[in-house]
Amino acid sequence: MSKTVTLRLDEKVYKRFRSLAKNDNRPLSNFIETAALRFINENEYVDEFEMSEINGNSDLNKSIKAGIDDAKSKTGCFV
Repeated sequence: MSKTVTLRLDEKVYKRFRSLAKNDNRPLSNFIETAALRFINENEYVDEFEMSEINGNSDLNKSIKAGIDDAKSKTGCFV
């Protein structure tokens, strides 16, 4: 089910969003939702190149596994 969110925008930002949404022939709310989701998808996830570098770095993987083991056994510490 859809949720309603209130968002305060500066007048200049509002006009820019409204103009971009109109150019894309979509409602303002849909434009903002789509832009936010694109940002998340581009910045939250690791791309294939980065993932292959991570998988190929044995020292990093050992460190991650040791950190997971420490967290599970509650013997690690946050730095």
